[in-house]
Order: sequence, then C-alpha cells, then structure tokens
Amino acid sequence: QVQLVESGGGTVRAGASLTLSCAFSGGTFSDYAMAWFRQTPGKEREWVSAISWSGYTPYYAKSVEGRFRISRDNVKNMVTLQANRLEPEDTAVYYCAATRGGSDWYRGDDSYRDWGQGTLVTVSS
Repeated sequence: QVQLVESGGGTVRAGASLTLSCAFSGGTFSDYAMAWFRQTPGKEREWVSAISWSGYTPYYAKSVEGRFRISRDNVKNMVTLQANRLEPEDTAVYYCAATRGGSDWYRGDDSYRDWGQGTLVTVSS
C-alpha cells in the first residue's frame, strides 16, 4: 500500500522560500507520476504542480509558474516542491499525491488515488 508523508511546511513572510518534501513508500516509485495540490478552508482543492514518471517533465498551475519548482529523486523515492517568492495567497495545506496515470494527470485530474496527510504553509504579509 502506497504511503506518502509530506514535510517542510511552516510559517514564513511574503517573499521567502520553503522546500516541501514527500517521501514515498509501499510501491515502486517510478510507476507513479507525482503531484502537489493545496487547499484552504472553504475552497476547493487546487492542483499546483505535477511531474512525470522519469522526472524530466514538470507541469505547473499558472498561479505558481515561475515561482515553484517540482523535482523527484527515483533513487530516494522523494518528490520535492521548491516554493519561492511566496505570497499570502499561497497559504494552504499542501498535499502530495500519486497516480499511475490518467488522461490529464499532468493537470491534476481525478486519477490521483494515493495522498499524504498534508503539510501547512502559512505566508504572512
């Protein structure tokens, strides 16, 4: 059974950076594309970024493109989200998720079945 454990959240000021990490276990990491989502209370979950099985192809939501960078290490079974120039609007619980594939996996479709417990990012102005 796949398990995902996020870490790296915290409270920072606007303009700062954070590195979020997600440790994968319970399966073959390279069988899964990976993604980050985020959610704030009262709002729908938002897809943030995805990365292909090999790690060569990243995808980003427009809201974070140019500021966030996703990467993966298929030896350490980790996926990382480097969040730069953080804004108060980035405040959310960030979730790591895994999918074996879907027609729109690169845009955070409903094929993601395995989820972490989330890590809270708070950005103050």
